[in-house]
Amino acid sequence: MTTLSERETLELYEKTGALMRGHFRLTSGLHSDIYLQSALVLQYPEHAARLGEALAAPYTDARAQTVLAPAIGGILIAHEVARALGVRALFTEREDGAMRLRRGFTLTPGERCLVVEDVITTGGSTREVVECVRASGGSVIGVGTLIDRSGGTAAFDVKRASLATVSASTWPPEACPLCKSGGHAIKPGSRV
Repeated sequence: MTTLSERETLELYEKTGALMRGHFRLTSGLHSDIYLQSALVLQYPEHAARLGEALAAPYTDARAQTVLAPAIGGILIAHEVARALGVRALFTEREDGAMRLRRGFTLTPGERCLVVEDVITTGGSTREVVECVRASGGSVIGVGTLIDRSGGTAAFDVKRASLATVSASTWPPEACPLCKSGGHAIKPGSRV
């Protein structure tokens, strides 16, 4: 199985333009000087496959039966991690403000699930997927992410792995120094 160092992971992000610098509004609502647009690196199947195999590596002996991710950002990496582990890939979607399994996706009682995400900042979306898995009768065996923006502060009650950590400043909008200096945050992500 492929392994990637933190440096190799970040080099893939940088060479594809997926690691951006500027003034951004994150999905969490926080503002930041760095944005990671994983779709720009995952659009290349060879990069997606390498990243998926590397993220799957810590879980090869965990007996995962299914890999799940929040739509839309986590769909591609869930698929590649599932391919590496030889299991199926599902995704959750927001319905009435909550993450749910839709499109006929179901879990069997006790099904061993690995929850993955492209980037974790606060861990909110990932925790919602974990809650969805448990509410659907599944068992969460781990959480994996390509990039950890939380500095390790996004806590989970299961094994956690990430390929790289990116230290980026984040601020609530009312305390953002980039806004105070007249800047306007842009939202390049998938959720408005």
